[in-house]
Amino acid sequence: MNKKWQLYEEDEEKIKKIQEKYNVNKLIATVLANRKIEEEQIKTFLEPTRADFHNPYEMPDMEIAVNRIIEAMDNKEKIIIFGDYDVDGITSITVLKSFLEERGMDVSEYIPDRLNEGYGLNKEAIKKIYDDGYRLMITVDCGISGIEEIDYANSLGMETIITDHHEAGEILPRAIAVVDCKRKDNKYPFRELAGVGVAFKLAQAISMKLGLNEKEYLKYLDIVCVGTVSDIVPLVDENRVITKLGLMLVNQTNNLGLKSILNSSGYKNIDSTAISFGVAPRINACGRMGHSEKALQLFLSKNYNEVQKLTNELNQYNKTRQDIEKRIFQNASEQIEKNKLYENNAIIVKGENWHHGVIGIVSSKITEMYFKPSILLCEEDDLAKGSGRSIPGFDLHEALLKCKDTIEKFGGHSMAIGITIKNSNFEKFKEEFENIAKESNISDIVPIINIDAKIDLDEINKDMVESLKVLEPFGEGNKMPIFCFKNLKIDSIRALSEGKHLKLTLKYNNILINAIGFNLGEYANDYRIGDKIDIAGTLEINSFGGVDNIQINIKDIMKSV
Repeated sequence: MNKKWQLYEEDEEKIKKIQEKYNVNKLIATVLANRKIEEEQIKTFLEPTRADFHNPYEMPDMEIAVNRIIEAMDNKEKIIIFGDYDVDGITSITVLKSFLEERGMDVSEYIPDRLNEGYGLNKEAIKKIYDDGYRLMITVDCGISGIEEIDYANSLGMETIITDHHEAGEILPRAIAVVDCKRKDNKYPFRELAGVGVAFKLAQAISMKLGLNEKEYLKYLDIVCVGTVSDIVPLVDENRVITKLGLMLVNQTNNLGLKSILNSSGYKNIDSTAISFGVAPRINACGRMGHSEKALQLFLSKNYNEVQKLTNELNQYNKTRQDIEKRIFQNASEQIEKNKLYENNAIIVKGENWHHGVIGIVSSKITEMYFKPSILLCEEDDLAKGSGRSIPGFDLHEALLKCKDTIEKFGGHSMAIGITIKNSNFEKFKEEFENIAKESNISDIVPIINIDAKIDLDEINKDMVESLKVLEPFGEGNKMPIFCFKNLKIDSIRALSEGKHLKLTLKYNNILINAIGFNLGEYANDYRIGDKIDIAGTLEINSFGGVDNIQINIKDIMKSV
C-alpha cells in the first residue's frame, strides 16, 4: 500500500531557542517544535509535577457535585456509582469507590452488561438501583447523553451526579450536577481528560474541600494512568501530567491486582506500551466476554490468593477473546478475498455467530489492513448488528446519517460506530453506503506518515536514542517520533515468523545498523541485497544476549531515488 511521507518543516530559529533554553539536544528540540508545544508549556511537558494539575473547581458543576457528596457523607447516605465496562469505566469506578470508602461512605457500583444492556444508562438498571434503596447515583465515563434516563431517575425521586468526558449535546441531562469538560459552557483549561481523569478531579476537589492531604487522591494516579492510556485520549497537558507521574507509581504500585496483571503480561519495561498492549486488552476482555465485574474485583481486592485467581481468569478471557477474534477475522477475510471486496470503496461483510464484544476489534484490523472504512455485521434472526471503523478523512457517522432509510439504529462518532439494520435491507444498505464512500473519493485518501527529521546513520549514537525517553509516555497526541533514513544499502534481508516480519541489516558509509519491520514480511520478496532504500521508522535500543544495539523499527520502505 502506498503511503505518503510528510516531513515537518524545520523552524531552525525555534529549534535552536528550545535547545538553549531547556538544555536538550537538537533532535529533542526538533520533535518538541514539531509537536507545536507552546514554549511556556515545554518545561511542564518535559518535567511535569503535581503542581501542574489544574484547579478542579474550574470544571462545570464541580462545586455542586462536591457539596452534594459531602452532604451524603454527613448524612451517612449510601450511594451507587454507575460506570462503563471498558478500562476507562472500570478504573473510574475503582478510583472513586476506593476514595469515598476511605472517607467512610457506603458505596456500591453498577456496570451494565455489554452484551445484554449495551453502553450507558438504561431505565431497567435505574429502576433496579432505586428498588435496592439508592437515592444518589454518580455516573463515571457515561451519562452525558442519558437525558431520558435521568428524567426517569428524577421521576422516581433519585438524584444523579454525572461525571463524563464524552461530547455534550445542546441539551444537558437534568441531573443535579453535570461535570463534563466538553459542555458548551466549559471554562476548564483542558477538555481531553478520560472518564477516569474526571473521576480523579472529583476526588481532588473533595480532598481540597475537606482539607485532606494531597496524597489522599494522588495515591490513585497509578490506576488513573492505566485508564487514561487505555482510553487513547491525547497524552498532552493534564493527561501528560497524569501519565508521566502515574507511570512512576505504576512501577511501584501497591495495588495487588495491577501488580499481578502487569507481571502476567510479560512486559519487562513498564511504560505506556505495557499498559496499552499488556493491561488494557486483559481488562477489556472481561467486558467483551460479559464479565466486567471480574476486572473491577481485581483492582479492588486486597487478598493475594483472590488476585492470583482473578488474574488467571482475566488471562483466560483474553485468550478466549483472541481465539474468537481470530475466527471472525479469518471468516471475514475469506469473504473479502473471495468476493474481491477490497476493490470497493468500503468493506461491508456479515456472518453468523460473530461475537458482539469482539466484532469491533476485527473491523479495526480490516480497516488497518485495507485502509478503507469497514462495517462488520452479525446476523441475529431478522436483524444484523455490528460495528464499523473508519480512516482519517472519512466521517463514518456523517456517512451513516445519509443512509437512515436502511438503518434501524446507530451511534458513535467519525471513526467508530455501532449499528443495527434489518437483514432484508443488507444489500440495499451496502449499495447505498458504497456510493457515499465513492462520492467521498476514498481511493484518493492515502495513509500519511509524519516524519520528525531526516537522520544520517553517522549521526546516531546510543546517548541520542536514550535521550528520546524524555518524550515518553508516547500515545495519542504524542506519537513516538518517526525519522527518515535515506540511501541505505541492504547488506542482508530475510523474512521471519513464517514470512510475517522483516529483518534487515543496512549500510551507510561503512556503518551497519539492524532494522526490524513487524508485519512487513512481504517486502522480503520486493528487495534484494545491494538495493538502495529509504526507510521511515523509529529508533530503539535492542537488548539481546546482554548486548545493547541500536535498531530501526521500520514503518515503511521505498526505493531510493
